Amino acid sequence: MKLYKSDKVRFISGLIIIILIYSWFYIFFIENSNLVISKLGKYFVSFATTIAVYFVGTFHLGKLKDKWMSLLWHVIHVSGLCIATSLGLVDWLITDIGMNLVSFARSIQEMLISPLLYLAMGLINRVLNKDAVSTTNIQEKQ
Repeated sequence: MKLYKSDKVRFISGLIIIILIYSWFYIFFIENSNLVISKLGKYFVSFATTIAVYFVGTFHLGKLKDKWMSLLWHVIHVSGLCIATSLGLVDWLITDIGMNLVSFARSIQEMLISPLLYLAMGLINRVLNKDAVSTTNIQEKQ
C-alpha cells in the first residue's frame, strides 16, 4: 500500500511536520522564559527534537531517486549530532564550557532542526532531477 499519492505530497508533508517540530521547540523551550528546567532536561529536549527532525527527514526524503541526497542528509545530521552531543556531555559531566562553545552547539542544533535544510535538500533534488530529465529528453530527440 502506498502511503502518499506522489513524492510532492510526501515532501510537503515532511516539511510541514518539521516546521511544526521547529515551532514547538522554539515556542515552548526557547522563548518561554517561565519554564524552569534543569540543564539535563534542556539537553534531553534539544537532543530529542533533533532526533525527531532527523527521523522525519529520513522517512520523507528516503524515497529520493538520488541516493547520495539521503546519504548527505545522514552525514550532516550524524556529524552535527556527534559534535553537539559531545559538547553537551562535556558541559554536563566534566566542566562548564565557555559561551562560545555553547553558542556553537546551539547553532549546530539550529541548523539541524531548521526546515531550511530539509527544503534545500528537496529543492536540490528537484533541480537535479529536472536537469536530468531535460538532458534525457534532448538526447532522445536527437
